[in-house]
Amino acid sequence: MKFIKSILIAILMVVISSCKDEFIETEPQGTILEDNYYQSEEQMFRGLIAAYDPLQWTFSQGAWSSSVMLGEIRSDNANAGGDPSDGDQPGWQAIDDFLNTSLTLESEAFWKKGWWGVYRANLIINNDDFSSDAVEEYKAEAKFLRAFYHFDMFRIFGPVPVLDHVVLENEYRELKRASLNEVFEFITTDLEEAIPLLPDQKYTGSLAGRVSKTTAQALLGKVYLYWADMSNDDPALFDQAATHLNSVITSGQYQLLDDYHQLFAFGVKNTEESVFEIQHTNAVPADWGGQEFIDGNMITQLCGIRGLCSDHPEYNAGWGFLLPTESLYSHFLNDDEYRRTASIVSVEELEAQGCNIDMGEQNTSDFDGYWQIKYANYKDYTAPNGGDINLQKDPNQPVIRYADVLLMYAEALERGNGSAGEAMEYVDMVRERAAGPGDNSGDFRSTQQLMADEGMNLLEAIWYERRAEFACEGDRWFDIVRSDRVQNSLFTAQKAGNLDPGQIFLPIPQRDIDNTGGSLTEYPSADLFN
Repeated sequence: MKFIKSILIAILMVVISSCKDEFIETEPQGTILEDNYYQSEEQMFRGLIAAYDPLQWTFSQGAWSSSVMLGEIRSDNANAGGDPSDGDQPGWQAIDDFLNTSLTLESEAFWKKGWWGVYRANLIINNDDFSSDAVEEYKAEAKFLRAFYHFDMFRIFGPVPVLDHVVLENEYRELKRASLNEVFEFITTDLEEAIPLLPDQKYTGSLAGRVSKTTAQALLGKVYLYWADMSNDDPALFDQAATHLNSVITSGQYQLLDDYHQLFAFGVKNTEESVFEIQHTNAVPADWGGQEFIDGNMITQLCGIRGLCSDHPEYNAGWGFLLPTESLYSHFLNDDEYRRTASIVSVEELEAQGCNIDMGEQNTSDFDGYWQIKYANYKDYTAPNGGDINLQKDPNQPVIRYADVLLMYAEALERGNGSAGEAMEYVDMVRERAAGPGDNSGDFRSTQQLMADEGMNLLEAIWYERRAEFACEGDRWFDIVRSDRVQNSLFTAQKAGNLDPGQIFLPIPQRDIDNTGGSLTEYPSADLFN
C-alpha cells in the first residue's frame, strides 16, 4: 500500500527597491492545495490512505513510537535492554523504570503519531464537497481510524481531548482532557456509525489491511471491554462488549491458525486469524532522515538478539531491546512450552543450536537471559529497492487476532451476564491451539482442568491465557492497567519504588502543555474517571 508523502509549498517573494520596501503578492505555485484537493473519488481515496499512514510509524520525533514496545517494556513482561551502558535510548529506560517525564521524547512521538492520524481522518470525514457510495465507505473507514487513534491515545495518555474536526491554532490553545466517559462515548459512536457502511467481508490480497465491518465490530467489542473494566466492572458494558465480539465470531470469517509458531514466521502476513493488522513494506527505500516516511517495521532490528553469533542459521543480530523478564518466562506452565518457544528464546536454547552469545554486549541490569522472537530479525529480510536494510524489514503488526476476540468474548461473558460454561468453551479453543498443531492439539488441559490443577478461578484462567497468548505483542501493560492490576509486586524492587499510582499513563508532552497554557494537564486527574 502506497502512502501519500507530499509537501505543498506557497512562496511569498519580497522585493526591496532602492526607495522603499514593496511586498509583491504572488499566487501559490502549487495548484493542488488542501482547500481544493478532495474533489473526486480518487482524491478522497488518497486522503484515506494518508489517514492509514500513521499506523505504520514506529519512529517519530527522533524516538521510537511502537505500541508493542510500550505495552511490553512498561509492564512486567520485558525490560528496555540495549547496550551495556544502560544509557542506550534513555527515554525507553525511563519508561521502563517509571522515571519518564513530560520532556521524554517518546511522549512527543506517541502524541504526534496519534493526532496526525486523527487530523488526516477528520479531513475525510468532514469533507462535504464530494459524495458517492464509495466516498461514504471511505468516510466510514476514516471513522474507524479516528476511533482507533483516540482509543490508542487513551490507552497511552489516559483521557485525552476529543477531536471531531480539524483544530486550528487558536482552538488548540484551549484544548482540555475529556472524561473517560466522553472519550468512550465518542469512540463507540464513531464505530457504531461506521459499521453499517463498511463491507461485510474482510479485505484480502492487495487490499489486506483495510478495515471491514467485522474489524470495526472487534474494535468496538474491545473498547466496550475497556470501558466496562474502568467503570467499576459495569456488567451492562461487558454485555455490550460480548454482543459485538459475538458478531465477529458468528460471521464465520476467521479461524485460529493451526500452528501457533506460524503466526510470526518469516513472510507470514494477513492470515485467516488476522482481524486487524498494520501493514509494513520493504519496497520503499528508507534512511534515518525519513522517520515518518519509513514503511518498514523498525522494531525488528531494534528488538533483535544482541550479541548473536554471525553464523546463526535463521537470525541476524539486533540491538537487544524489549528483553523478556524471568517473570514472563516463568509464567508459561510446563504444558505451555509450544507457545513459549514461539515467543521467547533463552541463552541456553541458542547455545544448544551451536550459537554462542557475546555476553559482554548485554545490558546486564535488564538482561534476564531471554530475547523475544515474535519479531525475529530474520536473515531473509531484504531491501529490494535499496535503502538501509535495518529500517526496511517488513513484518506486519497484528493488532487484533481472532484469539483476542475469543478471549475477550470469554472475559465479557464471565464479567457480564453471560454463561461461565460458554466462556470456558472459547478459552478452550485458544488452549487447544496452544498445545501444538495436528494431533498434538488434542493433548491439552481444558480450562476447567487448568482451574482445578492451578487453583485459578475463571477470570484468572483467562488472564493467564492473555499473558501467554499475546506475550511480546504489546497488550500486557494495557491489560493490567484497564483491570487495575498494576501493583508493586509485579516489578523488581527498584522499579516498584518508582511506581506512582497517579502517573500510570504517559504524560502529555511539555511542549503541548505549554502551547495550551496549561489547559492540557500532564497527567489525568482522578475526577476524569468518574
